[in-house]
Amino acid sequence: MSVQTDLTAGGALPARRHLPSRTPATVLDVVVPVYNEEASLGPCVRRLHSFLTRHFPYGFRITVADNASRDRTQEVARELVEEFDSVSLVRLEEKGRGRALRTVWAASDAPVRAYMDVDLSTDLNAVLPLVAPLISGHSDVATGSRLASGSRVVRGPKREVLSRGYNLLLRGSLAARFSDAQCGFKAVRGEVADRLLPLVQDNGWFFDTELLVLAERAGLRIYEVPVDWVDDPDSRVDILRTVTDDLKGVWRVGRALASGALPLDRLRRPFGDDPRDRHLADVPGGLPRQLIGFCLVGALSTLLYLALYSLLRQGMGAQAANALALLLSALGNTTANRRLTFGVRGRERAVRHQAQGLLVFGVGLALTSGSLAALDTAAAGAPHSAELAVLVCANLAATVLRFLLFRAWVFTRT
Repeated sequence: MSVQTDLTAGGALPARRHLPSRTPATVLDVVVPVYNEEASLGPCVRRLHSFLTRHFPYGFRITVADNASRDRTQEVARELVEEFDSVSLVRLEEKGRGRALRTVWAASDAPVRAYMDVDLSTDLNAVLPLVAPLISGHSDVATGSRLASGSRVVRGPKREVLSRGYNLLLRGSLAARFSDAQCGFKAVRGEVADRLLPLVQDNGWFFDTELLVLAERAGLRIYEVPVDWVDDPDSRVDILRTVTDDLKGVWRVGRALASGALPLDRLRRPFGDDPRDRHLADVPGGLPRQLIGFCLVGALSTLLYLALYSLLRQGMGAQAANALALLLSALGNTTANRRLTFGVRGRERAVRHQAQGLLVFGVGLALTSGSLAALDTAAAGAPHSAELAVLVCANLAATVLRFLLFRAWVFTRT
């Protein structure tokens, strides 16, 4: 599926709202994706239906998503549809858990859409904690976590090591902040699913990870629920193939995020539903993180600038060398801060940002050139080391001003 899907209709997501007190008959649509599960499907759906009937205070539907099963899974599912009014069946002719979830969630009219694995490894007492933040309007996506504090997990050492290693990889490569990408226990608000699913390309096991990463990068709120989990010893997941596909998915998503190919801005929420918030164009980014990023970029830019100045000074005067070195380093500084410090992706307004960056560069040029002129007036023929010392001080002042201008004028989201 192409990420160029037209998402222009409706603009950005509205502010989250608590579902109205007069909710539709079906608030929750729980998808159970299956492939050749003729033995497990019946007990799973009956247990899940019994639990939701007794303990879930809203209307629900259980949708069996048959991933092109070749055994009696479809027949068992049809029997369950006949047995329970709130059970439905969707048959797919191609395999893939991600494909099954995308198909059912995209067609669902429920305001909250969830899924869980057919083995019901997760304690069902976590169902209401999973969906409550979505019903209340607090969060956009909810996921179970076997690695969060408070969770209790029974599984073998091999799966434990693979799971923790994979999630560490996500933190290091995609800067993910959620703790457990592949727990088979997730839910999403309906309007979020409608906008987010066209961006998720994977049709297999990486679907979960891609969904969470894109939601997080779009600024949507993800709620993690510690779960009690007992691993299914009869799991037929091909671990080697899954790991390989996951690594390919991490590389693909990382490239798309780095290039700005995903229109994630269209998924952003306004700050809140308080009337006072309607006057806020956007919520400012985290100042501490931006300061750290700006300082790192600034340090590298300063080293580049000083190296260029020293090189150019051998063949031209101080003022000309300063201007050219500052111009070249300013272009790189604006590009790096645009992406790394202020998180602006893609080509939109890139030329405008560079033009504004050049104006900011003009301020720095005035400060440094003025400092050099003052040094020459005070001590004509000063040594090269004195020039560098004056330029370092002038650049520190210019750096503070540059950050303020970048944050308040150049890289605003309005």
